[in-house]
Amino acid sequence: MTVTVPALAAASADAPFERVQLERRDLRPDDVRIDIRWAGICHSDIHTKREEWGTAHFPLTPGHEILGTVVEVGDQVTTHQVGDVVGVGCFVDSCMECAPCKDGEEQYCLKGGIGTYGVEDYYGEVTQGGYSGQVVVRDHFVVKIPDSYTEADYAAVTPLLCAGITTYHPLKEHNVGPGTRVGVVGLGGLGHVAVKLAAAMGAEVSVFSRTDAKKEDGLSFGAKHYYATEDGSVFSDLAGSFDVIVNTVGANIGLDAYMGLLDRGGVLHDVGAPEENLSVSAFSLLVNRRSLAGSMIGGLPETQEMIDFAAEHGVTATVEVISADQVDEYYDKVVHGQVRYRAVIDTETL
Repeated sequence: MTVTVPALAAASADAPFERVQLERRDLRPDDVRIDIRWAGICHSDIHTKREEWGTAHFPLTPGHEILGTVVEVGDQVTTHQVGDVVGVGCFVDSCMECAPCKDGEEQYCLKGGIGTYGVEDYYGEVTQGGYSGQVVVRDHFVVKIPDSYTEADYAAVTPLLCAGITTYHPLKEHNVGPGTRVGVVGLGGLGHVAVKLAAAMGAEVSVFSRTDAKKEDGLSFGAKHYYATEDGSVFSDLAGSFDVIVNTVGANIGLDAYMGLLDRGGVLHDVGAPEENLSVSAFSLLVNRRSLAGSMIGGLPETQEMIDFAAEHGVTATVEVISADQVDEYYDKVVHGQVRYRAVIDTETL
């Protein structure tokens, strides 16, 4: 039998969110039912709902930063039990048979990983996300929230299910640690988490932001240096000074200027997803053997690793907790960079 729960849904790209009753399926043998307590707002929710990345499935309930409590498990589930505090990120299923899935990179599933919302799944149903009272997810795609986090932390932990793994992956891939000179471009929802994680790894972290408006915050998050890029001299003064730069900005920026900040063998890793194409000069790559890389989120094993690392080092996102009635307002605030630094919906207000 299905379960009906309160949710927010949009009927079209231009429509406001409305309160609806959403049906959640009965459990399959490997499913977990989760009572959602917190749901983060990611900029990708906005891109999807506003059809900035293509046609969306409506009605749409977004949300892929989900934290809650297990209330029911399928007959074959052994990894989770009722009462566990768990999280769900950007994917809720994959084929589990292709090479990427077997390597723990389910986000690159060759059959096509099933996103947490707005995607037709393998059963012909369109997934609906975390702006709701419950979610039902295949057990493999549910991560355990470490016990060292307390209930008071949970709202701020929630964005790690997307923002955390999105920025942890490039830091790990490029072996960031003590002695690594890391630059983070943009101090927003992704960037502020990247700063916290890189600092926890022992790196020397610098923030690149358009103005000095967020300097105090950037330094408090663990950055050693903060540079306002509106002062063009930054790019000449710091040429060749970084090993890894993570670009978190969701707008088209001049990559060549940032490539020039890299030392020999350095890498600029992009996790931002602007609507426009990014471009870079061939000579930015050829000079000093620099590289341009990119990635989505991480797979499920790495997501669990990230949340365990974050818990060990006391890393959470910096959040504004909002009610269900504020989601439309906060979509605009996110777009205009007015949120410090991630908005999280209190689902008890649904």
